[in-house]
Parts: sequence; structure tokens; C-alpha cells
Amino acid sequence: GRNVSLRGLSVLNDQTIWVSGSSGSVGLTTDGCITWKWMTVTGFEKSDFRDIEAFSNKEAVIMGITEPAVILRTTDGGEHWSTVFHDSSKAAFLDAMDFSGAYGAVVGDPEGSAILFAETSDYGKSWKKSAKSGFRPTDSAEAFFASSGSNLVNNSRPEITGNGVSNLADKPENWALVSGGAKSALYYSSQKYMLDIAQGTASSGANAIAVNPADTNVAYVVGGDFAHDSVRHKNSLAITFTPFIQKPPQDAPHGYRSSVAYLDKSRMITCGTSGVDFSTDGGMNWKLISNLGFHVCRKAKSGTGVFLAGGKGRIARLDF
Repeated sequence: GRNVSLRGLSVLNDQTIWVSGSSGSVGLTTDGCITWKWMTVTGFEKSDFRDIEAFSNKEAVIMGITEPAVILRTTDGGEHWSTVFHDSSKAAFLDAMDFSGAYGAVVGDPEGSAILFAETSDYGKSWKKSAKSGFRPTDSAEAFFASSGSNLVNNSRPEITGNGVSNLADKPENWALVSGGAKSALYYSSQKYMLDIAQGTASSGANAIAVNPADTNVAYVVGGDFAHDSVRHKNSLAITFTPFIQKPPQDAPHGYRSSVAYLDKSRMITCGTSGVDFSTDGGMNWKLISNLGFHVCRKAKSGTGVFLAGGKGRIARLDF
């Protein structure tokens, strides 16, 4: 019932869920959505927080997309926020974050000839921009969509060295990015692979990627054209990273989709402004289960809960 668009969603477990969105809004529940604590971040009332990553019911980071492009962090359940990343240039536009333990990354639209990319090794307390080899678009109108905070994903677990420090951030092959616009591509292992998905306009391309929990060499990509959100043509792909293989579904999702999540190795959910689809065979066939529009869907990191968030403050739980 809140007049906000929710695109950030982090599901720690079946009880603790964080959301974020427009008008500086952040929401937190610690009782499985029975009650919610709503916050408007002071000083950022006009910011659109399109991604959020939570580490506990007290600690989380949120991503404000532009002017300024910021990442804020809380350690007290959202009562106070500190700025941990800031880029005030008008060209700066952040699109998505992803974490694997203490290590995380944020991706933004290209600045000049390179993709904006920054990493953290301390749960988002500090960030450092990095120029990854191969992370360079070939078309000036190729960028990323800040539609669900899920066009960036890490496909491996941190490797801890003898001194207890992970070297994950030094391995670009662990980060997979999907772009859209004039071109739609997968950036992975310092390589760029063109995707057979809708592209060529400012509203088309890949929007999200998810890695199969049973096989980190397998992933799924969704997108389409959000200006024509009921079109099913070229809106999803099953991906193998090495060797790179892309395979379209037999029965595609029912329109543009901005987020996708694996529930296990074969069951999946995907959502967009025109509805929600469910698959039981790894994304080869999709069944429409709701005409309600949502921006983002996530499975609990620890637990079985699956939640969705979208426009007009809408939050839902999937029963399956």
C-alpha cells in the first residue's frame, strides 16, 4: 500500500527480509512479513535504492543509482546509515550489487570506454574501483538495467588463503555480468559473449542472471523488452559458462522478465511487470502463475522462503 517502487530485495532467511526502493525507502521484517519497519533514509529522500544486500537483521548495504551514485551501510537495523561509496559525477549510474561472503561487487553503466566496477572485501564497509580486463562495451548505447539488482552475479565461493584473507576479488572469472540496450552480452572470465536475446533498443536486452546452486557452470538469463512487456520472443536463455553455450527455452516466460531465481537445481521462478512464471525443468518450459507484476524475486539464503517485490509497495510470498 506504500506509493513506492521496490526493486531491492534481500532474503536472509524465512523471517528476515529487507527491501529497498524509490523515495529513499527501506523496509525490514524480522517475523516473516507479519510486521514491517519502514524507513526513509535521511538526506536521501529522493534517492532510488534499487538494490540491497543484508548480512543480518542489523547490517545491510543499499545502492542509490545516480546523482549521487552511492552505497550506504547500516549496523543498527536501518536507524542510521553511513556513506561507504560515492560518485557524484552525472555520468555515474549504479545498476546492481552481489556478494559472496565478505566479498562483493557493484556494477554501473560504462564511464567512457569501461564499465563502472567496484569491489569490497569487508562486507561493504569499503569499496575500490577496478578496471577488469574485458569489461569494455563495444557499443556506446550498451549498458545495464537497474531493474532488479540482479544483472551481476558471483558464480563461485570465496577461497580463503592461509592468512584468512580471500583472493576472490582478484579473480575476474568469478563475476558474470549481462548487458542490454544496443547490444546484449555476457561478460565472464575476461571475455564477452553476445547473447541471443532481444536487443537493439534502449528498453531491450538481458536484465538478470542467476547461477544454478547445484552447478556453478550453469546459469539462466532473463530479459526482453520492457516497453513491450507481453512479448515472449527472445526473453530468456539457459547458459553454460565453459564452454559458452546458450539455449533458448521450448516454452518461454510470458513476457518481459526482470528477475530470475533458482529454488533448487531444476525449479525456478521469474518475474516482470506483466507477471510471474514458474519452471520445474531448469527453465526449458515456463508456466504463468500470476498476472501481477513484480520487479524482483529471491529465495532465502538460509531457508526455503521465496519472496517477490514490485510497484506500489507490493511484496509477496510464493507458496510451492
